[in-house]
Amino acid sequence: MIFKKFIPQSLLGRSIIIIFVPIIVLVLITSIIFYQTSWNIISKRLTQSVVADINVLVKLIEKDLEFEAIQIAKEDFKMNIKIVKSANINNDSTRNQRGILSNRLKQALLELDIPFFYNLRNINEGVKIIIQIEENKFLFINVDKDRLYSETAFVFLLWMLFASILLLLFSYFFMNKQIRPLKRLSIIAETFGRGLDAPELKAAGASEIKQTANAFNQMRTRIKRFLKQRTDMLAGVSHDLRTPLTRMKLQLSLLKDEKAKKELELDISEMTAMLDSYVSFVRSEAPEPIENININKLVQDIIKNIDLKKYKIKLVEQNIIKTSGRPIQLKRAIQNVIDNSLRYSDKINIEIISHDDGCILIIEDNGPGIPDKNYEDVFKPFFSLDPSRNKLKGESGLGLSITRDIIRSHGGDIKLSKSSYGGLKSKIELPI
Repeated sequence: MIFKKFIPQSLLGRSIIIIFVPIIVLVLITSIIFYQTSWNIISKRLTQSVVADINVLVKLIEKDLEFEAIQIAKEDFKMNIKIVKSANINNDSTRNQRGILSNRLKQALLELDIPFFYNLRNINEGVKIIIQIEENKFLFINVDKDRLYSETAFVFLLWMLFASILLLLFSYFFMNKQIRPLKRLSIIAETFGRGLDAPELKAAGASEIKQTANAFNQMRTRIKRFLKQRTDMLAGVSHDLRTPLTRMKLQLSLLKDEKAKKELELDISEMTAMLDSYVSFVRSEAPEPIENININKLVQDIIKNIDLKKYKIKLVEQNIIKTSGRPIQLKRAIQNVIDNSLRYSDKINIEIISHDDGCILIIEDNGPGIPDKNYEDVFKPFFSLDPSRNKLKGESGLGLSITRDIIRSHGGDIKLSKSSYGGLKSKIELPI
């Protein structure tokens, strides 16, 4: 759980980590092995070479060839030497000097079998070595940095670090190009899921991503074909049924039996109401351009057409909501919910609220409400709570089904619950 906080959430970030973490581990392991082996060997060879030259100088001085020793040290050995008859030497000069170079220099100087001291604390100015030639005779040596210190090891490590960073940049560039089709897929899928006319996704990238894109395009084509067939069939059925209904109305006007005539008129009116609902459903499926919408104005336009003498309606506008969508469809969805409340109540409270994720439209009434177990059932097509299924009340069973389809096609949702007035509470959520 602790590591999850530091792991990126995006596929690109995780892919980079999968590629880069092994490289970092490899660089660290290589650096440690190189430092412990190659640098150790290099230091050993360099210190042995320097100590061998110092041994030559000591022997020349012992043969009273001090001038020659000074010349050879300066010109050939890259050393500056000075012979001092007596000197105050700090015996602690070699203390607390750790590292491979210090250890190797100490081991090489021990082979001379004579007293010595050295100082590596300021290696940029040279390595200072003191050799006790005789009891009161000391050889001060300043060895050039290049004789004991090789920068190739650190150049190698820097190149490894630079190559790792370069590889990281290349990995980011190429992985970003590979993941770009996935980002397009998510955007188009979200667009298509909201009922908008999403374009066909171009297959690009790796074979798996191409396969996913092709599968999405096929699914999109099948869904659009299915929706068109359903809409066309429903529109055709609604259109074909109007002709025999018209003939039935004409024949009904010639019927003399008033009782039978009244019953048939009720049946014809019921069928007409059902057909009107089917046509309304077909209209909701028809394509409509996306426009800027003011939810507050949309609700106000609906309230204008309501008889305020007969119904008590309260509108609470906490925020001004501006979004985008299909205005006719959204107005029809909100109208269906308000009409439901008007059908069974005389007091309605409408509240418009804005929040971080979108907006909420709450419609409450004081009607009889519906049982909790039927909150989801009322959204099913042709479902009715009225046992008599009296279509004259306008209950075709498609109103709330159309409403949910429209709201969900805009990326929102509608939920029902008990109202604070004792009736039904409809909560419509829409993205902004």
